[in-house]
Amino acid sequence: MSDNAPEVLISEDRIQTRVAELAAQISSDYGDIAELVMIGVLKGAFIFLADLSRKLSIPRTIEFIAISSYGKKSAPSGAVRLVMDVRGNIEGKHVLIVEDIVDTGHTLKYLMGMLGSHRPASVKTAALVRKAESAEVDVTIDYLGFDIGDEWVVGYGLDYAEQYRTLPYIGVVKPANIQAR
Repeated sequence: MSDNAPEVLISEDRIQTRVAELAAQISSDYGDIAELVMIGVLKGAFIFLADLSRKLSIPRTIEFIAISSYGKKSAPSGAVRLVMDVRGNIEGKHVLIVEDIVDTGHTLKYLMGMLGSHRPASVKTAALVRKAESAEVDVTIDYLGFDIGDEWVVGYGLDYAEQYRTLPYIGVVKPANIQAR
């Protein structure tokens, strides 16, 4: 690996083990419903959503939603903007929001309120990682992969300026690691 490779924070094996554990819990919790609607938050959650969905033992469909809270900045602004709404009808259905990272909590709070207006039977949340120290609003994460510190993480869907998303692990980048592009 090059000198600018992110430092491994959470290995591929740890991620896959935790995703399997979350899938087992979700399958157990939703075992008696007809279908779960998983809503992945683009772009960051696509890998987590795919792996989680493949490990479920219950019927499910997949939708996507796109939100902007960072813009071109490296820190969340607190302002959340809907870029793409779900396309299917979720009224009366059980919904699981699948998020890559929960920082301040503003995005997840916005999503829960916005999706709640579609009158689903229930709305729960799954997040790959949470920066608990960065929380500004209280949001419930029903299925959490990992708590991490306040560092910039990449890999397994997470990015820095659209780079590093496809790494199989979660790594930390520091300003010295990031190449000017």
